[in-house]
Amino acid sequence: MPKFPRHALAGAASVALAACGQDPAPVPQDTGAATAPDAPMPVAGPERHILAFGDSLLAGYGLADGEGYPARLETALRARGINARMADAAVSGDTTAAALQRLAFALDSQTVKPELAIVSLGGNDMLRGLPPAEARENLGKILATFRDRQIKVLLLGMLAAPNLGKDYAKNFNAIYPTLAREYDADLVPFFLQPVLGKPDLMQDDRVHPTRLGIEQMVAATVDDVEEALPPVKDQAGA
Repeated sequence: MPKFPRHALAGAASVALAACGQDPAPVPQDTGAATAPDAPMPVAGPERHILAFGDSLLAGYGLADGEGYPARLETALRARGINARMADAAVSGDTTAAALQRLAFALDSQTVKPELAIVSLGGNDMLRGLPPAEARENLGKILATFRDRQIKVLLLGMLAAPNLGKDYAKNFNAIYPTLAREYDADLVPFFLQPVLGKPDLMQDDRVHPTRLGIEQMVAATVDDVEEALPPVKDQAGA
């Protein structure tokens, strides 16, 4: 599975998790063995090309190759019989502005046009206290580019930390549902929900999910991804 380079630490997990103030919930012990379905369906049908475009939450920061969200999502989809092929174009540290600058290159570099893009951006804008209006504008241009190229989008939402203030949180949190409606994208309201209040699912930096945390995030979103995939009959000429 192709990957773009991973760079500096980034992601909105730490503030989003700390802001929620929930008591840690018990989690399964990470034994190092991946959880697999009891009876995977045989993989069949045409390849379903999916692009992961975002920051460290998709880039697999701090994880070994094959342990990040795109790779584990591909495995989960294939266990359902879906012939998924993920391309990981995520870069740790990306703001919406940085991602917008490299979007055309990322898309033009794909050997096969993706039929679905999974987009996770905005957390680094929030961590840096950048204006929500700027994040909204940049993310809107990103979604418009996918729309113009006839690539469906599943948008992974983020929430602002309360310490940034009620006005900031109100404006930032509204970005994702507003843009999803405007650009007809599917939406996961809060990508980090499965690891909320569960420090055992976070790396030592308390910012990025562990391998087991990623498994929980995949399990919580694989239905959304499957539902977001266009019907196979619509792939002709893509």
